[in-house]
Amino acid sequence: MGARRPFFAKEAKLTQVHEKERQLHRQLAETVGARIPDVEVLAVELGGPEHITVFVDHPAGVDHALCERVTNELRPYLESYRLDVSSPGFERPVRTRAHFEGAVGRRVALRTDVEFAGRKRFRGEVVDAGESEATISVGDERVEIPYEAIVRGNLIEEGGNR
Repeated sequence: MGARRPFFAKEAKLTQVHEKERQLHRQLAETVGARIPDVEVLAVELGGPEHITVFVDHPAGVDHALCERVTNELRPYLESYRLDVSSPGFERPVRTRAHFEGAVGRRVALRTDVEFAGRKRFRGEVVDAGESEATISVGDERVEIPYEAIVRGNLIEEGGNR
């Protein structure tokens, strides 16, 4: 039984990181949304205890000037974190219903905080974006994954090796 303790400690740590990311996402999205119209904070990821990456999007696209503007609005967070603001790129984050609605028919890679269909990692095509969960086609199986359970989710670049 002692061999299992490190696994559970790792799982508890991942849950804490996931909750901290969600908390930061809510705070940063509220701050940015109130100060820079039309900028969406897609995701916030912790790269360590003192490093956060903020993925943003804007209808006109994301450039260096926008990233700098977002960074300036988040300046108070620089006291506690090294802060990177980035465009979503080709493998853009997918976490919410709106993200999955835009990804129907596309391939995604997801990681969840609890098991669904006996696992926590999925690669497949988004077939539906329901009220509270996304339906992913993984091989011959369709798996419904609640948005709240998604720790990481990204589009898989078409033709890529990921």
